[in-house]
Amino acid sequence: MKRRQMGVTLMELMIVVAVVGILAAIAIPTYRQYVIRANRADAKTALLNTAQNLERCFTNSTPYAYNGATCNAAVTLPILTEGGNYQISYPFVPTTTTYTLQAIPQGAQVADTRCGTFTLTSTGVQTVSGTDTAQQCWRR
Repeated sequence: MKRRQMGVTLMELMIVVAVVGILAAIAIPTYRQYVIRANRADAKTALLNTAQNLERCFTNSTPYAYNGATCNAAVTLPILTEGGNYQISYPFVPTTTTYTLQAIPQGAQVADTRCGTFTLTSTGVQTVSGTDTAQQCWRR
């Protein structure tokens, strides 16, 4: 009678561990970049919602002003996005006719060097502080 081998050899186990290690080395950085890119949507949504609230406040206030008591009560900044990945704030105090909003990365999102800080002005100008262009960051 022949003896049957039962179990796994050490060599087979090491090959499986090496394959899993290679797959993890590829998958983990890709996943992190995907999460960072997905979190950018929070910043853009929060900026656009805050801008919409400021515009609504501007049209409801007399005289028309972004920095009146009505707007300061309606739009209290700074705020954190839902996931806590961005802080929405004014880089400087809004005037009666203009404002600039920015979304500053927080926590793990600070690693986003491609887009960095998102900025939106009252005239609709969209910019970023990262290495990619504003069009690339705002359109993805």
